[in-house]
Amino acid sequence: MNNFEVVIIGSGPAGLGAAFGLLEKGCSSVLMIEKRSISSGGLRNDCKQNYTYPVGFPELFWTKDEAENELVNVERYLNPRITEKKNLEVYKKRAAVLGVDLLDIRQAHVGTDKAPALINSLMQQLEEGGITVWRDTDALAINYEERLVYLKNGKKVGFKYVIAAPGRAGFNWLQDVMKKNGIGFSDNSVDIGIRVECSSENYPIVKDYYDPKFVFPYKVRSFCTNSGAAHVVKEKYEHYYSVNGHSLSRKNSPNNLVNFAMLKTIELTDPVASGQYFAQVLGQMAMQLAGGQPMMQRVGDFRLGKRSNSKTFNGDLYDFKPTLVTATPGDLALAVPAKILRHIWSSLKMLDTIIPGVLHPSTILYYPEIKTYANRPVFINRFFEVKENMFMVGDGAGTSRGITAAWCSGARAAKKITG
Repeated sequence: MNNFEVVIIGSGPAGLGAAFGLLEKGCSSVLMIEKRSISSGGLRNDCKQNYTYPVGFPELFWTKDEAENELVNVERYLNPRITEKKNLEVYKKRAAVLGVDLLDIRQAHVGTDKAPALINSLMQQLEEGGITVWRDTDALAINYEERLVYLKNGKKVGFKYVIAAPGRAGFNWLQDVMKKNGIGFSDNSVDIGIRVECSSENYPIVKDYYDPKFVFPYKVRSFCTNSGAAHVVKEKYEHYYSVNGHSLSRKNSPNNLVNFAMLKTIELTDPVASGQYFAQVLGQMAMQLAGGQPMMQRVGDFRLGKRSNSKTFNGDLYDFKPTLVTATPGDLALAVPAKILRHIWSSLKMLDTIIPGVLHPSTILYYPEIKTYANRPVFINRFFEVKENMFMVGDGAGTSRGITAAWCSGARAAKKITG
């Protein structure tokens, strides 16, 4: 059996932030476990980075000074090329009239096609520094009392410190770890929404601001805008598909399309206390109505109160074809809870006032887009420690919402270990 001073589970941005933080202090008895050949999540898919507080930083855990101090190190490792912004005041004034806020954020974008090279470069730096990396290795469980990580291949690894950084995709795994090790947590928050796809001519703000973030009333916000060589994809969860958006680097051939999410944050109270289970129910209902696939509907049909069908997507009546061709034409009003749909549609109408054209009849609404990244372990200190020498960081643990904040949360855990 192998033994390491520190075992990190997950090689996404939270795991990387922890690993580089340890390496900086000369700690090389470190094992990083990654279940895939290359990490997934936001760092692998599209790789948009935000460098402005509080974007990505839950204010429950982060102050502005804390975040900005950590972001300096993130920039040092990721070496971002900050995208140019212009004409923001025009959009901000229009938004303010409607009670909508347009956030001014320092951003960088790598692209899905270039992300693997960035990740491999970071992993190579860690290995050259003496950190051990096991790829294609699935961690089944953590036994805190025994100080062991159990692997799917039947092996065990001993540790003094363990950092769990599984990302959003590891939501269920992290809950199982907490339950088996007697760690309290809350799971009462979830983001439910749709992904909008339209032509770039009908959403021209992307020429001035790569990923514009609008905050609307009723806890609705725009999220994860992709443009240029952009496409909508589906992501497999345990019980359903969720949609998401990717874009390739700007050097790729553009398709003149834009996609972005419109998400509403739901805070559940007793007796429905689990955001994860609520998401599963909604996701499964959407799959039932759409034959096991995500659903899509043209805005023109939605406004007329009728479902979309295959004829709606034949390319004759509308000016672009869907990029997620496996989605099933349908009726969102049957699948999305009325209150959620009402608030999202109201926000989209506000957006269409700020940027006229986004609700062109051709625009496609995909459903569901669900973000279950709100596990909230009961931490015993500000370093995201849940038990002595056991840490939980990143989006899966609710310490962040995005690449840069996840990296910062891993780095904060490393500081506790290295003193």
